[in-house]
Amino acid sequence: MSKKMDRRGFLKALPFIPKATVEEIKNPSEEEIKDIIRPPYISESSDFTKCAECSGECIAVCEERILFRLRDGSPHVVYGEKGCTFCGKCADVCEYGVLSRENPARISVEVKININKCMAWNGVMCFSCREPCLDNAIKFEGIFKPQIVPDVCTGCGFCTNICPSGAIEVFPLEIEKDEKTA
Repeated sequence: MSKKMDRRGFLKALPFIPKATVEEIKNPSEEEIKDIIRPPYISESSDFTKCAECSGECIAVCEERILFRLRDGSPHVVYGEKGCTFCGKCADVCEYGVLSRENPARISVEVKININKCMAWNGVMCFSCREPCLDNAIKFEGIFKPQIVPDVCTGCGFCTNICPSGAIEVFPLEIEKDEKTA
C-alpha cells in the first residue's frame, strides 16, 4: 500500500530546493549583532547586558524552541520548523525586565519575498506561505504574486520554513522608540 504525498511534501522533496539550516552565533561581531533577531516583547530601552546575570529562563520556557542564547546571555530568535506564537511566557519569566508584556507582541523584522526564488512569482501555483499565516499578512495578487503586508505582519516566522523554495527572507529592524523613552 503506497502512502499519498501532499503538495507541500512533494515540493519539499524536490532536490533543487535548499533546506533551512539553524546555526547559533556563539560570539557575534558588531556586524553580526545587526543581524540578530531579538524576541518579541522588547523596546528600544531593553538592556540586553542584564541577560548575562540571568539563568536564561526565557529560552527554557519557549514552547516553540525558537529562542537561543548568545554567549553574552542575551536571547535571539532562530526560525526553524516553527515560529513564535506570542504566548508571552518568555516575558513572564524575564527577571530583569528586558522582555516585558508592556512592550509589543511583535518581532522587529522585515519579512520579504524574494521574487526570483518564489515559485508563485514564477508561474507555479503555490500557497505554502499563506497557509500558516495566522495574521493574514500575505496577500496574493490573483493566484500568483504573493506580497507581505508589513503593517499586519508580526514577524512570527511560521512562513519562513514552510516555503518550499526558501523565498521568504527575514531582516532585523531597529526597535522604534516608544513614547515613554522618546
